Amino acid sequence: MWSSTGNMDAAITLGVTFWVVIWWIFEPIPIPATSLLPMALLPMLGILSAKELGAAYGNPLVLLMMGGFLLATALERSGAHRRIALYMVQLFGGSSSRRLVFGFMLASAFLSMWISNTSTTLMLLPVALAVLEKSKDNDLAAPLLLGIAYAASIGGIATPIGTPPNLVFMGVYTEIMGAPISFGQWMMWALPIALVLLPIAAFWITRNIDHQGHIELPEVGNWTTAERRVLAVFVVTALLWITRTGPFGGWSNWFNVPYTNDAIVAFLAVIALFVIPSGEKAVDGTSIRLMDWETAEKIPWGMLLLFGAGITIATAFTNSGLSTSIGASLEQLSNLPILLMIGVLCLAVTFLTEVTSNTATTTLLMPILGAAAVGASIDPILFMIPAAMSASCAFMLPVATPPNVVTFATGKFSIQTMVREGIAMNFFGVIVISLGCYLLLT
Repeated sequence: MWSSTGNMDAAITLGVTFWVVIWWIFEPIPIPATSLLPMALLPMLGILSAKELGAAYGNPLVLLMMGGFLLATALERSGAHRRIALYMVQLFGGSSSRRLVFGFMLASAFLSMWISNTSTTLMLLPVALAVLEKSKDNDLAAPLLLGIAYAASIGGIATPIGTPPNLVFMGVYTEIMGAPISFGQWMMWALPIALVLLPIAAFWITRNIDHQGHIELPEVGNWTTAERRVLAVFVVTALLWITRTGPFGGWSNWFNVPYTNDAIVAFLAVIALFVIPSGEKAVDGTSIRLMDWETAEKIPWGMLLLFGAGITIATAFTNSGLSTSIGASLEQLSNLPILLMIGVLCLAVTFLTEVTSNTATTTLLMPILGAAAVGASIDPILFMIPAAMSASCAFMLPVATPPNVVTFATGKFSIQTMVREGIAMNFFGVIVISLGCYLLLT
């Protein structure tokens, strides 16, 4: 039995969490501002120490997210991301509408692994609209635009920095289990699922288009010096992330730097961007760098607060004993088949995030799912990873994800079309993620 102090701490933690969740859902103030509530209330009410609070908001995964945002911003500033996208589109060619959609989806998914799905969609949209103007296929608009949006969400699953829910899971799992998950480890789980779901999405949304004939694609043009250098930094950074802990112990083991983490790699890359010249000169003759602070200031700082709030809440769940209480009340879950539990969880999260922020939803659910898994004597990754992935697979409504909003705003297809295509995609996502996680994690 808990002491009265333990009961009070758990009640306070639960109350603060509900307050935060309600404000996240209804947004009486901006979501990042709401994310300051745990920072203010939990230490003041004695649930967390100042040191624990600092550790949450300065967590290495928060810093990795910041480094990832800065790298993505440099990629966008140079224009290299657009050139990569055009190469991928042209890889499939413009000989038919279906091949064109496949090319745009591949480009969207790949770019969303490294930059935000919103930026990816906004960047590809003008290119897609230009192609639609020259196409003679009257049925192309909806598959092409929906394909870009859906592929952006699917691609974000594949890497830790692809979408915030992935890093939310990694942060909360580390807090609960004390075992960090590396960049490469996440990709070993998530990349196969994305590689299965992407072609399913592509064939589903192109099932009714069969137009053949050449479609004119935008010219790629020559690479600039800045694009080459930014891309080189980005490729080296990605390789260092993926190989830090493997294979054979990874380079952190080979060079005896065991305390290196993915955030440190990101920061070294960002410093390089501020140092390396772009090959261009300013008006006063000084060398322009690949990155400047005016550009860096534009990253979504509020997302870092939201992520920090999730780790803070997870710490409070543990400190107050609320995790123990939730786990004890859900011990009976261990009697259910694991695949059934994963499937129900994926279904619930997928449709929940149709109407709520996927990051806020994941931030709320991760500590609860971790506690439930521990209480049921199940490895928490079996609950937490499917939920994190499913949070990125809401395809049915315009409000579900920024890519859905951006493409729907073009007016090229109806909401009925998005619901019809998206509800099937939701179920495809549930099936692929449930089976994939079951096979890869058990």
